[in-house]
Order: sequence, then C-alpha cells, then structure tokens
Amino acid sequence: MAAPVPTPLPNPVAAAVTFLCSGAVLVLEIVGLRLIAPYVGVTLQTSTAIIGFALAAIALGAWTGGATADRTDPRRLLAPLMVAGGALVVAVLPLVRFTGSLLSGADAGGVLLLAAVAVVVPAALLSAVPPMVVKLQLASLAETGAVVGRLSGIGTLGGIAATFVTGFLLIAVLPSSVILVGTGGVTVVAGIVVGVLLRRRTAGGAGRVPVGLLVLAVAGAGLAAVAPTPCEEETAYHCARVVADPARDTGRVLMLDTLRHSYVDLADPTHLEFEYVRAVAAVTDVVAPAGRALSALHVGGGGLTVPRYLAAVRPGTDSLVIEVDPGVVAIDREQLELETSNSLAVRVADGRVALAEERPGRRDLVVGDAFGGLSVPWQLTTREALELVDAALADTGVYAVNLIDHPPLGFVRAELATLREVFPHVLLLARAPVLAGEDGGNLVAVASRSPLPVEGIAGALTGHDLAWHLAEGAELDAFIGDAAVLTDDYAPVDQLLTPYG
Repeated sequence: MAAPVPTPLPNPVAAAVTFLCSGAVLVLEIVGLRLIAPYVGVTLQTSTAIIGFALAAIALGAWTGGATADRTDPRRLLAPLMVAGGALVVAVLPLVRFTGSLLSGADAGGVLLLAAVAVVVPAALLSAVPPMVVKLQLASLAETGAVVGRLSGIGTLGGIAATFVTGFLLIAVLPSSVILVGTGGVTVVAGIVVGVLLRRRTAGGAGRVPVGLLVLAVAGAGLAAVAPTPCEEETAYHCARVVADPARDTGRVLMLDTLRHSYVDLADPTHLEFEYVRAVAAVTDVVAPAGRALSALHVGGGGLTVPRYLAAVRPGTDSLVIEVDPGVVAIDREQLELETSNSLAVRVADGRVALAEERPGRRDLVVGDAFGGLSVPWQLTTREALELVDAALADTGVYAVNLIDHPPLGFVRAELATLREVFPHVLLLARAPVLAGEDGGNLVAVASRSPLPVEGIAGALTGHDLAWHLAEGAELDAFIGDAAVLTDDYAPVDQLLTPYG
C-alpha cells in the first residue's frame, strides 16, 4: 500500500487562508465603490462597473490560479500571492485617488477606468489562492469532491462574512482608507506566516516571499498616507466637507463628494444662493397666505436650507426633515449651526420608508431634494413613491421636487409623465435653455391635487430674482411627449439621466 501523501498545510490553516483571501476580495469590492464615488458619483453604472470587474477578476484569478497550480508547485506561489495581493489592496487607495484627481466628469470611460484600478489586479491575485490551496490539500482522487466542496464552501462563507461585516459594521465606524489598509495588512501578515509554515514543512524554497513584495506593501502604505483625498469627513454615504464662501463671511457650502449640495448663510436663513432653492422657495411662498405656518415634510436634508427658510418666513412651521445620512446631520449640527426643535425635527431614515410611515393627509407641503450622487434615488421617482407623497398631502397640499437632468432630458420627461399619473395638476419650472433642451441643470416640478397658483408662482419667481420659465398645459404636454411612466418595476433613472457616450 502506498504511503499517504503528506498534507502541506494543516486543514485549519488551509481553511483560514481560503476564508481570508475570499473575504478580502469582497471587502475590496464593497469599499471600492465608496473609493471611486467622490470622483464619478454613485450611480447604477458605478455599482455595475465595480461588481463586473470584481467578478471578472475572481474568474480570471481562479482560472489562472488553478491552471498554474497544475504546472508549478503551489507551495512556491501561495505566500507570494497572498503578500502581493494584500500589498495591492493597500496600494489601491493611492492609485484610485491619484487617478481620480486627474479625471474630470463622470463619463463612462472614467467610471470603467477607476473601477478597474480599484479591484482588478488585487482581486485576481487573491482569487488565485483558493485553487492553489485546493491543489495542496488533495491527498488522493478519492477525496477530491470533499476537499473541493469544503474549501469552496469556506471561501463562500468568507465572502459572506466580509460582506456583512463590512457593510453593516466597518463602514459605519471606520474610514475606507483604514478598512483597506487593515485588510491588506492582515493579508500580507497572513501570507508571511503561511510562508514561514511552508518553509518549515518543506524544502526547496517553498514559501519564500521576495523582498520586493514586502517593499511594495510598505510603499503602498506610505503612498496611502500622502495620497490626495477629497474627504474632509467620510460619512456613511459621502465624502463631505464644508467650504466657506469667500464672497460672504457667513456663507457656507456643504460639499458631498464633488458636488455643491447646499448653501447655508449662518446669519441670514432667507439668503438663498442656489437658483433651484429660490425656485422651491417661490412655490412655498404662495402655497398659503404669507406668514401662515405650514406642516412640511422634506425628503432629503443636506444643509436644511429650505426648512430654515420656512422657519424664518413662516414662524411656527412644523418641518420634518428626512435625511438618510447621519454623518450629514452631524455636520449640520457641528459646522452649520443646526438647532433642532419640536418645530424643526430631523429623522435619519430612507426617504421611501419614511414616506410610507407618514400619517395620511397631514402635510401642506412636501419638498423633494434627495440625491444619491448625481441622481434622485430611483425608489423616490416611481408612481408608487409619488402615491405615498400624494397620501401624505392634504387636499390642497403641494409637492415641489428638485430634479437634475441633461439633454435630451429623458429622466425629467419620464418623471413628469409619472407625476401626471398621480397628480391632476403639474407644473415645471426651469431656465428657458433647459426647457428648450439646449442645456442641463436643475429643474423644479410642482404637483398637487388642487389647481396650482400659476400666476402667483410666476410672480414669486420674479420676486426671488429668477428668470425661470413656467411650463404648463399644452407646452408641458409637448415637453413630456411619449415619455414612459416610472414604476417600481421599471425605473431606469440612471440610464435616462446620465449622458454616457
């Protein structure tokens, strides 16, 4: 009887290596999306690019790793692959930040480039490790199924654990840079330990880690420390910072990722810098007699510019602000002097969930100003979402929503068609070149069950120093055309909005 083939790695070590390398790939995939978001936004395309490149890297690594293990003793490659993969996980941080700082705009090429830089090479190297471990652990053909199945299952568990721990815990308490450097560092150390173990158990140079890979790991950590970062503060959803307005001592701009999201005058809440905010304010000025308190729901908080304005011009207004990002609320309190009260409350929640929990018929006004990167979150754009808005409004209540689009304005047309499915009265406010399809930017849609004060809104726009046009009736019909209605089953918001070419 032939002597049994010795197992190069103890089974617990083989399991741990497979678990760790598979988990590190998933950590990289999740954090990679947050890493590229400040430069290209958070859209369906950015998520798709990260997931697609991660899957491609996993397939490439598993295929080449298995083929290489059949031709070369995997004991020589296992430790170097782990160290190289871990070092490159660390190096991804400066590579993405240096590359991202050179990009301008969120075109498809930039999205694909940054996604590839963020995941492909380290994920492919780490994905080559599990098939090599399988090769090492195969003592005979009689146990092939058991070994492959066990290690495949362990690798999958590693990916699952990494996904949940990263998504639910690590991102909530640690910056992305710390997560990546920590994951890469643990993988590098594990690779060194595996190398030492293999050298003790075998001869012929097995487990030796080239010095150059260790230098790469150290260099990656050093570059990560000096790489340019767009983040003053990393929240659960954004890179955020507050910038002082050099032209106005009390003016502050809240930047989320690369976008100027809100403008707040700390001394004068009636100063409205952004044109779209003035357009929304024009609507709020005429939904009720001047000075009368309102019951208002704000879906999307940012710097809370409109709620502050209402509190100043309509004392006693009851405003509830729904903001999904607790980090943004913290910045509002710490840097933008937000003081909440019974009449100005903030709830951290998803806008769609909060709408579903609203008491019916309560609100005089609902303001929509929620954005995930460059677009309104799709779940807030659909007929079903707008039915929730309608349910929250009183019979004479008004919905005013900030939209952003670019020619050919496919998203805005679809959203207006959807609004008309729910509300009998709809208006569109925008600059004339935007309505003509010659330019992009902000537009404000206004909807209600009751007839809207068209002349009053037009006069209020002028009063807020806005040369915006108001489209209604036949003009709005022509603008909407044959645009499709958005539903929970069909809402390609990112594709309609983002001008990829």
